Amino acid sequence: METTIVRADYADPRHASAIVTLLDAYARDPMGGGRPLEQQVRDNLVAALAKRPQAFSVLAFTDERPVGLVNCFEGFSTFACRPLINIHDVFVIDAFRGRGISGKMLALVEQIAREKGCCKLTLEVLEQNAAARAAYRRFGFDSYRLDPASGVALFWQKSLTDE
Repeated sequence: METTIVRADYADPRHASAIVTLLDAYARDPMGGGRPLEQQVRDNLVAALAKRPQAFSVLAFTDERPVGLVNCFEGFSTFACRPLINIHDVFVIDAFRGRGISGKMLALVEQIAREKGCCKLTLEVLEQNAAARAAYRRFGFDSYRLDPASGVALFWQKSLTDE
């Protein structure tokens, strides 16, 4: 089985379909919330990503089958006065996990970030997702802190929808 890692082309129908299919599979996974994507999201996601010049996606195909997805967004570090990449979604189909696919996708993300002159990669991971945490640590990620006396940073959110 041959796995190919590519930067997605949002205008390519095959890539667009893969992004929606994989993100829906991620959403259905317990670590993605356990619910399918709403039809509105499925219908509009790729067009919405394409409108954002700071967005990019990485796809993994094994024998032409889409098996992995990473969605990323460029942000900005005021302390470094340089761009950064936030890795927003990382997903590999269950049957293809444990083969190093996420690491290969993250390596391409890092390459793109370096080409953009980024100072760092950021991501969020659920506390109970031990497999993802282990994979991210192997790739060099760790908790974020400015000063050990201040503790680690926490990722919080405030929903702006009525759900």
